[in-house]
Amino acid sequence: MKNYFRTPAALAIVALMAACASTPTSTSLLENTRAEYRQIEQNPNVGTYAQLEMKQASDAMREANLSAERRESAEQIDKQAYLARQKIALTQEVVKKKVAEADVAAAAKERDFIRLNQRTNEANQANANAQQAQLAAQMAQQDAARAQAQAEQAQRNTQDAQRAAEAARAKTAEAEARAAQLEAKLDAQLAELAAKKTERGIIITLGDVLFGTDKSSLTPDGMRSAQKLADVLTQNPTRTVLVEGHTDSTGAAAYNQELSSRRAASVRDALMQMGIASQRVSVRGYGADYPAAGNDSAAGRQLNRRVEIVLSDATGVIKQR
Repeated sequence: MKNYFRTPAALAIVALMAACASTPTSTSLLENTRAEYRQIEQNPNVGTYAQLEMKQASDAMREANLSAERRESAEQIDKQAYLARQKIALTQEVVKKKVAEADVAAAAKERDFIRLNQRTNEANQANANAQQAQLAAQMAQQDAARAQAQAEQAQRNTQDAQRAAEAARAKTAEAEARAAQLEAKLDAQLAELAAKKTERGIIITLGDVLFGTDKSSLTPDGMRSAQKLADVLTQNPTRTVLVEGHTDSTGAAAYNQELSSRRAASVRDALMQMGIASQRVSVRGYGADYPAAGNDSAAGRQLNRRVEIVLSDATGVIKQR
């Protein structure tokens, strides 16, 4: 746009220079006007704010230069230069005014932009604060819900523990009642076998009369006693027995030892036939050792001819001699 406005003036100057040989007439006013024209011509804001005014100033400047080229009178040249100077001044004034207006508009736009940014930032901050508050509220609500759930779970756990404790107490009471029943039944069964409680535990004695004379086989009464003992062991599966055979001191010691062992083994075999596992029954033959009475009388010797059955505790343990 600046080139457009320069073209007439440039042409005028070129023409003026081409006519230098004839030295056209010029005045100080014309020279001053030309300087002002060159100055306004170089103003970058002219093309933006004063295109029409610059066109008029350029036309007037061309007329003034033509007057000088035609060697018109100084009065006529100054008249054209004055008109061009007025157009130039008008162009300068328009540019100055519009630049000022543009600056004011730009300042207003900048101010509005700053205000808009400030309001936007305030709105964003308010929105962020609201979101943060909402998030805090949600977290508080979640914490409350979690605490409520934990409290409810703790209550359920307590109730479960109470029910478990009640069930355990009931189970314990049931087990104790069942154990008491079994103990009472065991006591009754042992009473039928004339069992005695000793330091070694409960001992059942099968007398000499329950075996054949000088034999190891059980008589029918002896088998009935063995069956009662088998019933006790069947109903108390954790208990074991130690069957100990004894004799009096009559006869050879080796024979008495062998007879006592065979009688103990007969009791074991009878129990096994009645369904008792062999590992639950141990046997010992002691011969005349460990007499129950003196061997100087028939009654004492009869008491010594016996089989003692030691019943273990509930864990299967038997106290040894």
